Amino acid sequence: MPRIPSQDNPDRSESTPPALAERSGDQAHSYVLMTAAHNEEATIEGTIKSIVSQTVLPRRWVIASDGSTDKTDDIIQEYAREYRFLRYHRITRAPGRNFGSKVLALHSACKLLEGCPFHFIGNVDADVSLEPSYFQDLLAHFDRRPRLGLAGGFFFEEQDGEFKSRRGNRTFAVTHAAQLVRRECYEAIGGYAVLEYGGEDWHAETTARMKGWEIEAFPNLKIFHHRHTGEGGNLLRYKFRQGRMDYSFGSALSFELLKCLLRVTEKPFFLGCAARLTGFFWSWISRENRPVSDEFIAFLRGEQRARVASLLKGGNVLGWKGTKTQS
Repeated sequence: MPRIPSQDNPDRSESTPPALAERSGDQAHSYVLMTAAHNEEATIEGTIKSIVSQTVLPRRWVIASDGSTDKTDDIIQEYAREYRFLRYHRITRAPGRNFGSKVLALHSACKLLEGCPFHFIGNVDADVSLEPSYFQDLLAHFDRRPRLGLAGGFFFEEQDGEFKSRRGNRTFAVTHAAQLVRRECYEAIGGYAVLEYGGEDWHAETTARMKGWEIEAFPNLKIFHHRHTGEGGNLLRYKFRQGRMDYSFGSALSFELLKCLLRVTEKPFFLGCAARLTGFFWSWISRENRPVSDEFIAFLRGEQRARVASLLKGGNVLGWKGTKTQS
């Protein structure tokens, strides 16, 4: 777990221009953001513009350029010179996309939050944009629900020339693309985990529920995604990795089969489910070590049994909502 920076000695040398101070929010609504960006010159400027236009600004936003070789660094640095709450952080590593490196970049970025007081910490992906009131509205949900530990919005992707809610959106599954975590919850779950096959959002929300926190994604909070999921590489390879991720988290075989059956109509039709199952069985046959605890696996499988029970009672296993502390 990355060390959570102390709030005892805030950086007094950092001043906020008056025009921005009005949008900084009070102490109870103070939040900080982290972003890992790898070769995002096509989208990062749009992301930055949407954050600096928020009605409530973050106290600090650290963008870590994760081994970028395009113009990503230049774009970040240009805006960092204009907005003092925005910090540029360069990370050098081997070329190529790596799911574990993204979270390692966030851990590195967390060090630049030292001395900045905050009550919420969150992530924003480098290929999304948000409506101006996104974080103000999200903070209002936290205000109303003291046990809400992790929350975000719904994913919207372009289809036929307009942005539409992604089919996989669920209120009980909070995308990592633009989320906030209450500081106490973040400390309880140990921050974002470094996982070989990705899924840090799934791991964080499951751990949060296991620790007694509520999590929720709100349909009225829109996250506009400007690169379709899996577009960074081969889509079947992406599905294969998802299967290996499911196994690594301890997902039950029966649930995996049911989930793939219910998603057989998602693109690429049938082949995507076949690739996901192949990834799951590949890891199962290989008896790969799982990076999660036995407690985590038992809790996850308990949730999966509850979702299957909901389906048998006429509900939708993919739209299931559990008890209040497992929402």
